[in-house]
Parts: sequence; C-alpha cells; structure tokens
Amino acid sequence: DEIPTVVGIFSAFGLVFSVSLFAWICCQRKSSKSNKTPPYKFVHVLKGVDIYPENLNSKKKFGADDKSEAKNKSVMPKNSLHLDLEKRDLNGNFPKTTPKMQSSPDLENLSPKHFAERKKDSVSPDSLKSITSLSSEDKQDKLGTLFFSLEYNFEKKAFVVNIKEARGLPAMDEQSMTSDPYIKMTILPEKKHKVKTRVLRKTLDPAFDETFTFYGIPYSQIQDLTLHFMILSFDRFSRDDVIGEVLIPLTGIELSGGRLLMDREIIKRNVRKSSGRGELLISLCYQSTTNTLTVVVLKARHLPKSDVSGLSDPYVKVNLYHAKKRISKKKTHVKKCTPNAVFNELFVFDIPCEGLDDISIEFLVLDSDRGSRNEVIGRLTLGSSAGGTGGEHWKEICEYPRRQIAKWHMLCDG
Repeated sequence: DEIPTVVGIFSAFGLVFSVSLFAWICCQRKSSKSNKTPPYKFVHVLKGVDIYPENLNSKKKFGADDKSEAKNKSVMPKNSLHLDLEKRDLNGNFPKTTPKMQSSPDLENLSPKHFAERKKDSVSPDSLKSITSLSSEDKQDKLGTLFFSLEYNFEKKAFVVNIKEARGLPAMDEQSMTSDPYIKMTILPEKKHKVKTRVLRKTLDPAFDETFTFYGIPYSQIQDLTLHFMILSFDRFSRDDVIGEVLIPLTGIELSGGRLLMDREIIKRNVRKSSGRGELLISLCYQSTTNTLTVVVLKARHLPKSDVSGLSDPYVKVNLYHAKKRISKKKTHVKKCTPNAVFNELFVFDIPCEGLDDISIEFLVLDSDRGSRNEVIGRLTLGSSAGGTGGEHWKEICEYPRRQIAKWHMLCDG
C-alpha cells in the first residue's frame, strides 16, 4: 500500500513542476516578443499620427513638426494618447481644428523667408516657383498639382514619404461635377513597396496628409529609386478613373539636410495604342468524339509596358462562353518581369453542345499587381463570329477535328 502512495505523491509533484515550468517559459517568450521591433516593411501614418508602437510611448513623434508637438503638449495632458478616433467624421477625416503638419493655407502663404528660417525643412526653387506662378488659365488646361514631402530617418534607416494634398483636380463625375480621389504610390524599379491613401469623397482639392514609412532601405540606394504616384477617382459601379500620374526620380535629390517639401504637376497617363498590345500564341484542338476542346496557351511576345518600370508580370485568363454566357474559366501562372512570357499550359474544356457553333473562347492577358486591381494588357476572342485571325483559326479547328493547330494572334484593346 505504501508504494502506490509514494508513486502518486511523486507524480503529483512532477505534474506541478512541469506545469510551473511551462508557464514560466510562456511568460519569458511573451516578454521577449514585446521587446522586439515588429517586422513591418512600412508604417502608415494617417493625418500626422504615427501608429508605430514604439513611437506612441516616445516624446518625439516620427514625422511631426516641433511646433505641432509644442501645441499638442500644451493642449493634451501627459497621460493621454494622441489617437482621438471619436473626433473623426464619416470619411475618416479630423475636424479643421485638429493641427496638421501642413495645411493648404500654410502652403499658400509660404515664402522664401519662411523656408530659410526652418532648419529641417527645405524646398527647391523650382517647386516654390511653380506654387506662385500657376494662373487660373493654366489650371484649366492641367490636371492639378500634387504636394508631398520626402525625408530619410538615419536613426531607423527608414525612408519617409508624406502625401500632403492635391489641388485643382478635374471632375471625373459629370453629374456631381466632382471626384472621389485617392492616390497609389509605388517605389520603382522593383515594385516591392506599393501603398495607397484613403478615398476622400466629393472634392477636387483633397488634403490627405498621410505618411508612409519604409524600413530596410539603405540611404545609399535612395538615388537609384523612383517614386510613381497614380492619382485616381473611386467609382463604385465600374473601374476607377485614372486622373493622372506623377513620376519622381530620386537621382540628385539630397535628403541628408532634413525634410524636403516638393510639388509636381499631374500629367496625363500614357495610354497604349491597340496596335502595341503584343501577340499571343494559342494552340486549339477540337475532339468531336469526346466533345471536348483542348486549349494550350503557349507564348506571349512584345507585351507593352504595364507601368513606368517597363516590365510586366503577365498571366492569361481563359473564359469559355456558350451562347454569350460564361460556363468555365481557367488561368495560367504568373510570369515575373518579362514582356515575352512562355506559359506552355494546357486546359481541357467540356463542350455542352454538339459542335462549336455557339461556343467562343476569350483570352485576357493581365498584369499581376498585389497592391491593386490587376490591369488588362490585351484581349483576344476566338469563335465563329470573330474576325481576322481569330475567325480563321476557329474555322480550321472545326474543319480539321483531332488536329492541334497553333497560331499567333494580335491582342486588342482591353
């Protein structure tokens, strides 16, 4: 009787010890994780408010002016957190009384003396000239002006871009004569960092004041980068309207002296012509015995530039239609950074009717984009009602079943 009792006592002590050890290890891991810096590629600051965890506790906020800090300290108590979400309106904007880094009236009243007095901030003479020299006649012919600032934080090895505002945008909605603008920004040429602002409703002079902080970019590589701003107007019922774009090569721009305020005119986006959409090599085979259609997407060549980087990430989406109704869809893998892609992917479609009279097949060549909607590079339709090489190719596979026939086709406007 004594042996089972002793064994039970030792088992109980062992269980208590193991549970205590496990709890201690969990506490140690939790405390170590809290001390580590979160592995963010970039940090988004909305309306001058930094959401990076370590900066919420520090006295000096990243990306804010010293003057605005002094105002915040005098108004807000020491223990209060500067994230006041309840004071925002339905669009996520702060009221006009909330201090910002730089508002529209401040930018209009800037003079060369003000820039000389600021130690950290600097502005180029060209940008200052463009602010004061815009006349009412010029604004009618242009797509507006984008205001932003650039800065490099050497302590954190971070590149900071603040999108302040845009002025004089055209009205994309003909009924309300206004726009719902937002901005997409991409760092070229690698296109690794893609961000976008929030949508501001019914305004032609949107004040975004949003800061994007990119970590892990050495200062020596800044000169090799290019900033691409795409200004768009949100459309709930169709594809968003492209207002224009701004391209900023960082070659020759010195950021060691502090924040650099800049402004650039928004230019019209380069629209590709239908003749330059590229070509697609397709192989088709109709099996009349099994009533199946074999489609092989072989190659694509001479694809146009999808953006200013000059390279696309193409893939092909294949849609099968019966009496103008889509009954099946498939897609190829994405080929990275190439205008001449080799796919060699085979798809087999079951035909719901006898013959190919009411059947058509659509090929969409798209550019893969993780940060936004994939853009259509070109389109190709094959069927009995298709014209050109598409109709000829379709006629041949109907006349010669069980034979694999391949042809190059020019892509049309997407």
